[in-house]
This record gives sequence, C-alpha cells and structure tokens, in this order.
Amino acid sequence: MWVTELPTLFLLLMGMSLGTVSVLSHLQERGEHIPPEESFDVARRAKEMYCYTCSDIVKEFNKHDREPSKYIKRLTGIKPKTGAPYTCDIGYERFLGPEIFFHPEIYNNDFTTPLQDVIDKCIQSSPIDTRRALYKNIVLSGGSTMFKDFHRRLQRDLKKIVDVRVRASNARLGGDAKAQPVEVNVVSHPIQRYAVWFGGSVLASTAEFYE
Repeated sequence: MWVTELPTLFLLLMGMSLGTVSVLSHLQERGEHIPPEESFDVARRAKEMYCYTCSDIVKEFNKHDREPSKYIKRLTGIKPKTGAPYTCDIGYERFLGPEIFFHPEIYNNDFTTPLQDVIDKCIQSSPIDTRRALYKNIVLSGGSTMFKDFHRRLQRDLKKIVDVRVRASNARLGGDAKAQPVEVNVVSHPIQRYAVWFGGSVLASTAEFYE
C-alpha cells in the first residue's frame, strides 16, 4: 500500500507478518522444538531482538559457519500448558528472516518481485515530474521495516536499479547529453513502528474524512 503527498512517498510496509512468518519458517525447517502455541511469539521475539539486514548473504553464511558460538543466540521460555522450560537457538534466521523482502524467490516461487523493484515500479508509474522527489523521500513504516540496517539495504538496492536506468539513458543519448544522477534516500525515523497507525489517526481527525 502506498500513499503520495508530494514531495514524500510514504511506503506503508505493514507487517506482522512477513518478517515474523519468515523467521518462524526457518526455525521450523531447522527442526527447533518450539511449542506450537508459542511459535509466533518465539518468532516475533527472535525477529525483534536478534534479526538484522545483511549486505551480502553469502558472506553472512560464512561468518556464522566460522564462528557459530559468536552469532548464535538463544531464546528461553516456559511452556504454557506444562510449565516446563524450553530453549530455542536463533542462527541463520537472524539474517535470513529479512531476506524475504529482498529475495522473496527463496521462500516462494509464486512471488519473485523484491521490494526494491516494487518501489521502483511504483515511482515510475507516477508523473514524470514527481519522480525525483519521490526517490529522494521514501519513508519507511511498519514493524518489519525495523530490522537493523533495513533502510540502508533498501536504499542501496534501489539505487542500483536507478543507476542502471540512468546509464542506459546516457548510452542511448550517445554522449550528446547526459541524464542527471538521481538521488535515492530511504528514511528511517523514530515513529517508524507506529507510523501506519499515526497516519491513519491523522487522516481520521480531518473534517474531510467524514464527508
């Protein structure tokens, strides 16, 4: 879902969900014994406490494999039905969870368009005279955008797409003229987690909302 009010593009990435479900899927595939009734809570805690966005997934695998004791984290809990304690190791999930936004094909063959492509197509579908302003003001919102370094990774990947388009444009022009570089800026901010609710409450407080 996206809403534009120039010169800012608000990307309302609302998500329990995608990030939490991704982490849970990895934990289950790895055979971690999580009480079924606690599964979403464990995945949510793992996501919020330990997950981060990496810049290179292959290098991250190598880091974890070289020093597993340094990177593996452990969650503990109490089974609500029996009162017995349980533990859950959080390993590759720490960086694989957020990858669902950047490489969705890893998780589902039916969904192969990464977030940076979705944003780029969204902006490209806007009037041409608004696009530079939109690329420069991409504001994140929603729980699953709170991963450490999420905004840096998204900005880097989106910038690559934009730069390829600029270079292709310059090649077509044949040196007679050059397209100006496009600034890409992804904004992380203090009310990011609750900005979806905050924006909705602001909209609902206007007189126009009730007309």
